[in-house]
Amino acid sequence: MNFIRTTIPDVIICEPEIFADERGYFVETFREDKLENFLGFKVNFCQDSESKSSYGVLRGLHYQIPPYAQTKLVRVIKGKVLDIAIDIRKGSPTFGKYTAVELSEYNKKQLFIPIGFAHGFVVLSEDAIFTYKVDSYYCPEYERGIAFDDKDIDINWQINQSELQLSLKDTKQPKFKDIEELFKFESNYYV
Repeated sequence: MNFIRTTIPDVIICEPEIFADERGYFVETFREDKLENFLGFKVNFCQDSESKSSYGVLRGLHYQIPPYAQTKLVRVIKGKVLDIAIDIRKGSPTFGKYTAVELSEYNKKQLFIPIGFAHGFVVLSEDAIFTYKVDSYYCPEYERGIAFDDKDIDINWQINQSELQLSLKDTKQPKFKDIEELFKFESNYYV
């Protein structure tokens, strides 16, 4: 497993070694010891979730506030998505910035997104199966979001806005400047 820091250093691409031949392939998708050794702290994942979406489905931008804030490890089993993580840690040098990574069934990359980030993705293939590993249970009353089309963040979703498919909830999220529940930034520590 190779770990690569993105343009926001706390968001990490986890790139597995793929062993492939004419019969198929084998890949380790998660190694707690290697991830924690790279991070320098322990992560206790407690829930796995999966979604299936068709082309143009945009899910996000979501996060949960304490005490149910979540660290995520996400990947694509089928298809291709553009995955987005936005830094919402007040005082962070990358506060309000985002990083975008293409995740696909072919590159088998995963994205580690720590607490203090809003997360979303858009499906770029005909359909996609997307999995989440999180360290805190889903709790809808603590879920928050940011508008996917906020001009202050200016995300390039790589497809025309007319082709996007969103839930009603995701069309009514507040602008970044209007969110109230921000996270405090401290070096290598997330509150």
